[in-house]
Amino acid sequence: MSIKLNSKIPAGPLDDKWTRYRQEMKLVNPANKRKFDVIVVGTGLAGASAAATFGELGYNVKAFCFQDSPRRAHSIAAQGGINAAKNYRNDGDSVYRLFYDTIKGGDFRSREANVYRLAEVSVHIIDQCVAQGVPFAREYGGLLDNRSFGGAQVSRTFYARGQTGQQLLLGAYQALERQIHLGSVKMYPRTEMLDIVLIDGQAKGIIARDLVTGKIEAHSANAVVLATGGYGNVFFLSTNAKGCNVTATYRAFKKGALFANPCYTQIHPTCIPVSGDHQSKLTLMSESLRNDGRVWVPKKLGDNRHPGQIPDDARDYYLERKYPSYGNLAPRDIASRAAKQVCDEGRGVGPGGRGVYLDFSDAINRFGKHKIEERYGNLFEMYERITGENAYEQPMRIYPAVHYTMGGLWVDYELMSNIPGLFVIGEANFSDHGANRLGASALMQGLADGYFVLPQTIAGYFAGQKNGRYPNDHPEFRKAEEEARSRINKLLSIKGKRTVADFHRELGKLMWDDVGMARTEASLKQALKRIPEIRHEFWENVNVPGSASELNTALEYAGRVADFLEFAQLLAYDALEREESCGGHFREEYQTEDGEALRNDEKFSYVAAWEFKGVDQFPELTKEPLVYEEVRMTQRSYK
Repeated sequence: MSIKLNSKIPAGPLDDKWTRYRQEMKLVNPANKRKFDVIVVGTGLAGASAAATFGELGYNVKAFCFQDSPRRAHSIAAQGGINAAKNYRNDGDSVYRLFYDTIKGGDFRSREANVYRLAEVSVHIIDQCVAQGVPFAREYGGLLDNRSFGGAQVSRTFYARGQTGQQLLLGAYQALERQIHLGSVKMYPRTEMLDIVLIDGQAKGIIARDLVTGKIEAHSANAVVLATGGYGNVFFLSTNAKGCNVTATYRAFKKGALFANPCYTQIHPTCIPVSGDHQSKLTLMSESLRNDGRVWVPKKLGDNRHPGQIPDDARDYYLERKYPSYGNLAPRDIASRAAKQVCDEGRGVGPGGRGVYLDFSDAINRFGKHKIEERYGNLFEMYERITGENAYEQPMRIYPAVHYTMGGLWVDYELMSNIPGLFVIGEANFSDHGANRLGASALMQGLADGYFVLPQTIAGYFAGQKNGRYPNDHPEFRKAEEEARSRINKLLSIKGKRTVADFHRELGKLMWDDVGMARTEASLKQALKRIPEIRHEFWENVNVPGSASELNTALEYAGRVADFLEFAQLLAYDALEREESCGGHFREEYQTEDGEALRNDEKFSYVAAWEFKGVDQFPELTKEPLVYEEVRMTQRSYK
């Protein structure tokens, strides 16, 4: 029997829903807020902003991160900018246009009410961050500057050179540290969540391991917030930090939380190409570079001349040719598939022919090198350090890579999962991006959830909560602790012959080849056959050195890869069941005559929310229909 989902979308006109919700929601008296304890797992942009805001409101907060400091969160890697419908350029932008661009960019597979709220809240995020001292770029007169990103025809992206994520995270980090100093937030660095604890069907705490001492402890609260990012590292090579993983959300899934749209994974078109088997991750070059860089490949097969020796009439500026309205700023999924297509034709550049050029020569001639250096200098420096090539003098080489995941735990309008008391924010939930995320919207969603949405919606849960928090020695906490210890002991006892990284690399190659940029029924069935075989060998032949009572990075890694080996099956199964192409999910059997994604709105206009039924057992599907009251679903076109 499928779970019945209640998205809790307020009634009334779309542009009035969030206002109406806030007017009608239940409140918690300021003096009563200190009676409630909140656990926040993850302190990137979403988690840090939420924990800081909870602390300011008067709640008692415990915040957990596995890094040595919240400043080390992967949010620093979001370089290019953050969207907001401020219309500072007076170029026709509005809340509605940002809403529509986001819905369209997600290929009409996101929840309308959530996306409109995101666009509404975006205008407040910039003011909040400026007040915190975030050094956004400014024009000569002192006004905040904007630039464009893929999927938009207006300039709405605020930026801090090529360090936007880092600067925004520093703002949230300072707000968090202030609350830590005041005593409203207790910070637990170098601590990893191993499981969530449910009592009477409600989330009441977590089990966590101190990564330095190995000590496993129970932590109790009135509510748990997961802000643990995405699962892109299931592909092994991705632009994510090596520590990014699926463990927190997947363990919640195994406890009953529904996992929504896991097949929606984003391939970013602007990454430094793979250079060899020695690599453990890939490097993202910000999408902002496509404002001034032109993407091209040689027109003729086998034209291996130095790019400077290939004349303009022998170059194929394929994005400008195929998508004249958006050109080099076509959305990420479209730009990625276009790059793959020209490389598959044999016109790719660099080692192995897996690359295309991103050329700044026209922009340098037009604006001067100093202006390009002012806009992107740190990115050019990073590129040269990694490749040894000077991008001011010759084009960058780029190729698509796994970057972001739009799927995540299912949440309602209040950002609560189907498990009462378990809230999920940022990239860890599914709610705002549909089948493809537009550039500069990740930072927008993370800060919207953390600063403006969850701090209000969680009050409604607390105001109606009948069950308080439970002691850490409650039987359910003891049971979860024992299960966590048993799992760790099992990993350490195998004493096999293969390293954890070896298994992860094998899984990642399989996922990229069969469940990556292009998927087919045959490739997905092949992956679903092979993934359990890799997993079974892992539990028989992995070698995890060291012990559980000390700092043991191999043990940390083993637990995360063990979860990837189960989660990969869910991702592939979801991709197999969705017999259409939409956004970042591209089934080769379902495409238009000119190679674009072909949706099937009649059969697949829904959120696929999966329920765990056991390892190697098919999950059970619950569908949340996507109802559009304000927009009309159309074939997405950027031509």
